[in-house]
Amino acid sequence: MDVFKAAAVRTRTHGDVLSLAAGQPSTSAPAPVLRATREALETHLLGYTETLGILPLREAIAKHHALEAGVTVHADDVVVTTGSSGAFTLLFLAAFDIGDTVVMARPGYPAYRNTLAALGCRVVELDCAAESRFQPTVAMLDALPEPPKGLIIASPANPTGTIIDADELAAIARWCENNGTLLISDEIYHGISYGDVGTSSAWETSKESVVIGSVSKYFSMTGWRLGWMLLPSTLRRAVERLASNMTVCPPAISQLAAVAAFTAESRTELDGHVRRYARNRHIVLDGLTKAGVTDLAPADGAFYAYADIGHLTQDSRAWCENVLASTGVALAPGVDFDTVHGLETVRFSFAGTTEDVTEALVRLTPILS
Repeated sequence: MDVFKAAAVRTRTHGDVLSLAAGQPSTSAPAPVLRATREALETHLLGYTETLGILPLREAIAKHHALEAGVTVHADDVVVTTGSSGAFTLLFLAAFDIGDTVVMARPGYPAYRNTLAALGCRVVELDCAAESRFQPTVAMLDALPEPPKGLIIASPANPTGTIIDADELAAIARWCENNGTLLISDEIYHGISYGDVGTSSAWETSKESVVIGSVSKYFSMTGWRLGWMLLPSTLRRAVERLASNMTVCPPAISQLAAVAAFTAESRTELDGHVRRYARNRHIVLDGLTKAGVTDLAPADGAFYAYADIGHLTQDSRAWCENVLASTGVALAPGVDFDTVHGLETVRFSFAGTTEDVTEALVRLTPILS
């Protein structure tokens, strides 16, 4: 967020900012969603809805998971939330108590760590490096002093873009179920992967886990603030009671419109975005490598390249500030994602237009070389 603020200032003073920092698509919601929005504005009251989400949307999400993962999902399994951020907060409150240990990968999405810490949980970060493709393994879990109360995984991951191998994910899900650990599988980047590397879902192995989804990434609807959970039955009532007090319901207009995001027409448009991400990915990885930045996480999915720039700086925050000031290119310093090694890493987002990504690499090359 500090990067975004600095980029906004630069935009006002210079008007030349190219952002490789934002973790969001540069495209609008699919055309069917926009049409559904107009219809909802004209024909619906847009008052409160059911706390757990309107039935047509929960049915659409259930069908989506059934088609994508090949598992049986019912509408009652789905809890719609105010963004995936709202899902995590509700879940953490429902599932964990003060002092509970929750494990996550490092590098990893900082909001997991920050929200858990704010709620009084003890966060343990697993140092996940290139040897494990920056993802947790069963061997790491076996090495813990005792099974934790919860484990958060993300595949594809932010900031690395790596995907957990299907067999490893299944083994992790079984380990968690056998050890009384709640597995929380962040699957919000599903739909965005490259080459032969595919994603799998935790619910393919264990419905005692929690799956987190969102319309933000693949569906290109970040500002609509709509996410969801696939929940085991033991957590649903607690989540419902918390949600009814904290948010009453997710945004009504977003729910009504999002039903159309799961149509074939929307899918065709969204898959076109993924093809653009793939082109941008090639531009970024090729440009970084040619400039001498070769220590990169495998960018299997999402729209990020995560790079070690230890040969350029030991302070990624200051380095990103200098890059923005000298080139107008905004980048995300790794210190936000990795509390130990992040001062030597940086995240490049290639979710923007191909023209902007190409020009950004042109500006960056003299600094990186």
